[in-house]
Amino acid sequence: LLNINVGGKLFQIAYKVLAQYPITRLGKLALYTDPMKKLQLCDDYLVQKNEYFFDRDPSIFHYIFHFYRSGVLWVMDEMCPSNFVEEIEYWGIHLKYSQRCCRILLEEKRDELSEYLKIEKELEAELEPLESGTQFDGKFLGQFRKMVWNLIENPYSSVPAKIIAVMSSFFVLISIVGMTLSTVEEMKNKTGKMWMEQMEMICAIFFTSEYLMRLISSSSFKNFLRAAFNAIDLVAILPFYIQILFENLDDGDMQYHEELHKVENVSKLGKVLKLIKLMRIFRILKLARHSTGLRAFSFTMRQCYQQVCCLLLFIAMGVFTFSALIHSVEHDVPGTDFTSIPCAWWWAAVSLSTVGYGDTVPDTILGRMVAFVCISFGIILNGMPISILYNKFSDYYAKLKAHEMSQ
Repeated sequence: LLNINVGGKLFQIAYKVLAQYPITRLGKLALYTDPMKKLQLCDDYLVQKNEYFFDRDPSIFHYIFHFYRSGVLWVMDEMCPSNFVEEIEYWGIHLKYSQRCCRILLEEKRDELSEYLKIEKELEAELEPLESGTQFDGKFLGQFRKMVWNLIENPYSSVPAKIIAVMSSFFVLISIVGMTLSTVEEMKNKTGKMWMEQMEMICAIFFTSEYLMRLISSSSFKNFLRAAFNAIDLVAILPFYIQILFENLDDGDMQYHEELHKVENVSKLGKVLKLIKLMRIFRILKLARHSTGLRAFSFTMRQCYQQVCCLLLFIAMGVFTFSALIHSVEHDVPGTDFTSIPCAWWWAAVSLSTVGYGDTVPDTILGRMVAFVCISFGIILNGMPISILYNKFSDYYAKLKAHEMSQ
């Protein structure tokens, strides 16, 4: 018998049993005759007891011991898959000796564990600041730039930083409210326009100052420009200056300006100005900088893009299928709205989403049966991914909050 001491527990295995597996560590230990080669396979050797000592996990070695006795490697659910694979690789035992059901369960657990660790790493990176304190060391005005960066980017660093974060969210809301009120008919008079322009100017000045402070305090301009949040900030302030540029073209020609204001609603320049003004709505995305919920939602969409793409694919298939069916049974009805399959796309999309505007409805019995099947399919289709997305969103939101609290 070969005496093996694994982590303080003694095991005895016959040499002839170990010799059946010559490529394993213990099989080599049983077959080698050179004492120096044997010592290279173990951590220590106790001469008095003739024991080969291995500083490994004895609980997992019970399964290794059972493998040599029975020829089958069992895998228990409660074991860590990474630890188990590491141990059997140390002992030189291949996973092929285990049962197929055990291998499938082990691979599933390994995939789940790797996916979990990947998500944890990405969640930590989601909250990790773009700049760390060490990146400012040795740079021009390093301490000052670090102080400004923490003031603007890290609201948990000090009370003034929290105040600036609250002010940033406040100005975003004020800007959105101002853009909304500017479309109200009662606010289109001279006084209302003046107030809206002043409010927009104040918000633009604040956003510009905030962006410039981030830019000059960044330790790496390349990383700063590549960051998503900084791109959102730039998009939020550019419409104001582009609008000023367009409105002041040919400033000396007052007659041209008067004519421009008269035809602003139909001219190309007027349409461009409207589009630029509409871009101010992107300012609401600035709230994601200090909102854990919006970050969790964005992270959920990135992690579940495959499910979302599958949902959109199924919706597209349903729209094409049911629009073709409703057209085939309704196209002969006098005065029908289903004159062609493309005309039925809107009805199919509305029915699949279970919104049901009622602007287009089938008139025949067969058409109503097709509509019932379409609505039923839409209910099933919409219910499938919602629970998955919601559960993942709740999980990611809780983890992000936990990471924030720990930081």
